[in-house]
Amino acid sequence: MDYLLIIRHAVPSDAPDIHAILQKSFREYAEKIGVSELDALKETASDIEYAINNNIVYVAIIDGQIIGTIRVEISGNEACISRFAVNPSHRNMGVGESLINLVDKYLKAKGVKRVYLYTASNNTNLVRFYYGRGFYIESVSHERGYPRARMVKEYSDTDMSEQDCCKHQTNSFHCK
Repeated sequence: MDYLLIIRHAVPSDAPDIHAILQKSFREYAEKIGVSELDALKETASDIEYAINNNIVYVAIIDGQIIGTIRVEISGNEACISRFAVNPSHRNMGVGESLINLVDKYLKAKGVKRVYLYTASNNTNLVRFYYGRGFYIESVSHERGYPRARMVKEYSDTDMSEQDCCKHQTNSFHCK
């Protein structure tokens, strides 16, 4: 099956679709790790709109439908990835990998040296996914009621400049 994957910066009108994906994905995540409450599940469409206006938020689109999202916040030479989700019906198609790859290019172009994210360390599928993209577990805490790994990826000084990436707001990928 052929499809065209488009990744672009989110706009405020995307907030309800992003909210739906986050709710579906993070409910599944919470169930898998055995918790009933996550900050992501408390977020409203208005909160997401605020994030779109104040952070970097990308959406992945197939056939005109938003099927994935990722949020990035930069502070100095470090960045945090959060609210990364792909609609369950579109997983294992390269959507998550494409979102991470675009974020990597963007952060390198901005001169970011380290990016981190949090995930359940007992969710082997996610940990394996992040390992495969160059992340490693820096630490694990239990303050939120489950083993929560801080995963880190470091960029070298020889990575690309802003001229090489991110001048365009939309990236398209034709996949089979």
